[in-house]
Amino acid sequence: MKKSSFFSIATFLLLLGACNNGPDSPVFSQSRLLEEGGTGPYKALMLEDSTLEAHTIFVPSDLSPFGKKNPLPVLVWGNGACTNSPWEHMLFLNEIASHGFLVIATGYIPMTDERYVGPMSTSAQQIEAIDWAIAQNGNKKSPYYGRIDVSNIAAAGMSCGGLQALDNSTDPRLKTIMICNSGLFIDPSGAVPNMPMPEKDKLQDIKVPIIYILGGERDIAYENGMDDFHRLVKVPAFAANYPVGHGGTYARPHGGEFSIPAIAWLKWQLKGDAEAASFFQGPDCGLSHREGWTIEKNALIDGK
Repeated sequence: MKKSSFFSIATFLLLLGACNNGPDSPVFSQSRLLEEGGTGPYKALMLEDSTLEAHTIFVPSDLSPFGKKNPLPVLVWGNGACTNSPWEHMLFLNEIASHGFLVIATGYIPMTDERYVGPMSTSAQQIEAIDWAIAQNGNKKSPYYGRIDVSNIAAAGMSCGGLQALDNSTDPRLKTIMICNSGLFIDPSGAVPNMPMPEKDKLQDIKVPIIYILGGERDIAYENGMDDFHRLVKVPAFAANYPVGHGGTYARPHGGEFSIPAIAWLKWQLKGDAEAASFFQGPDCGLSHREGWTIEKNALIDGK
């Protein structure tokens, strides 16, 4: 499957000019347009910024709609297998960005569709991404100046990247956490060397709402993730399962089915979107009616 769509030379030149010049455009050292920018209202671009080494940014190509009244919430993302490139998740992350988010993924920009081969990423890279976003928002020379919502930041990740997000879950700057195809190990002997391995007790220190998006019982992370979910009784917690196994739907067009609850959750938690909240809240919540999904939630999701 091709991961970048064909588009006209005029479109390319328009985006190239818009994205690398002027106060309303993100600056990049190299970039890639995926699926014509995604299906959201803000056409996104995947780019590399020389001021943030070993990270890939997904952001609306036109920053002019964003400012004090409509700032960009932030999602920091860790990749599966702790890979130091979001090559497996770029369509999913690009789609999120197209709905008005600044997404910063751990690792080097995938300029081709080839598998990344290299050293593993670290949990600390998510913290670097948060620090960078906050600094850019306050830097008058940055195109992101005053456009980033530094009070609405989420940490997320898939598989090993989910463990990285859980490793960082007590950072006080986080507003929510999204764990995909992951969970803290019930039996740590099954872990890959060099993965972050927080103890299950760390879950009790989480102070923000959290969602688990899992691949059903065929997902090797299913038992770990659901065990996490059932231990989370102090904060709103939601578990959504779609029966595709551990690989999720990230590489499908626009991130596939996993992008639906992910975007809705982020819109609710980081933008206060009431329509998105109805996807999760109430006895007849929207996701429960979407084909293929099974859900569990604790009472705090509904404010009880």
